[in-house]
Amino acid sequence: MQHLIAELVLDGVVGFDLGTPPQVFNAARRSDHDRFYRVHVCGPGPVRSTGGFTVVPDYGLEELARADTVIVPGIGRGGPLTDGTLDPAVREALVAAHERGARIVSICTGASVLAAAGLLDGRPAATHWAWAGEIAPLYPQVKWNFDVLFVDDGDILTSAGVGAGIDLCLHIVRTDHGQEAANRAARRCVVPPFREGGQAQYIERPVPQSAGIGTEPTRNWALDRLADPVSLEDMAAHARMSVRTFTRRFREETGVSPRQWLLRQRVSHAQLLLESTDLGIETVARRSGLGSGTALRQHMQASIGVAPSAYRKTFRPVTQ
Repeated sequence: MQHLIAELVLDGVVGFDLGTPPQVFNAARRSDHDRFYRVHVCGPGPVRSTGGFTVVPDYGLEELARADTVIVPGIGRGGPLTDGTLDPAVREALVAAHERGARIVSICTGASVLAAAGLLDGRPAATHWAWAGEIAPLYPQVKWNFDVLFVDDGDILTSAGVGAGIDLCLHIVRTDHGQEAANRAARRCVVPPFREGGQAQYIERPVPQSAGIGTEPTRNWALDRLADPVSLEDMAAHARMSVRTFTRRFREETGVSPRQWLLRQRVSHAQLLLESTDLGIETVARRSGLGSGTALRQHMQASIGVAPSAYRKTFRPVTQ
């Protein structure tokens, strides 16, 4: 018997997320004609996607009552993202599917739908890092993790944004049918079977800007000297402040301490060098002010959850 997956589409569905489960799970096969899964797209009725097209599901909400797995792709608008509301019929169908033992999965902001249904209360969950500011306050009862690609909490699984939905679907294939089946599905989809690290490596961290006053000139000065052993005392002296005053003003302007900020800038510079040059790991470490390859590995693992070599493999274009 094929495992039945019901993909629940709601208004504002994200097109990429909608297409991911059918693509990945239809690629998971014993042979060319022997698939492990059936994916049925279902919903309360026709809906508009964020891509500007209308989705007309082949099945209604009743399909959730039959499914072995229910997947909710991301949405770009609607009550679950704005005020925590959800169509009662959708909530009832999701809760009933969970209570009878179906596996519940969300991709990206689809986690807001699960949260609005009360299925994530007290549980760890992931979603796209860019929605952290909206979703976390709306559902404080959920243990959000915005640094990982996905969270597997047994009967409920949630993923980060967009491409992380592929990672989660392959993880499900791997869990159900083993590494070889997941690898075959990944090859059919022309994607890596496993990505190292988490979504922390993709998060934008702009430096807060000020109008050339306060500690900004010193921040610019330090950015020009990342490879040098710049200390807190050096930065305070450049700003012509006491260490205590400088630290207080710096934290007020940036939200972090001078040492934390300087470490972040060094790691960011190391990321840039890994992306844009072929310099060795030790050289990258020295030029970014982190000292050694060992220190670079430790700091990158701690800050973005991935090693320098894996980061370079992800972001450095392959030259022929």
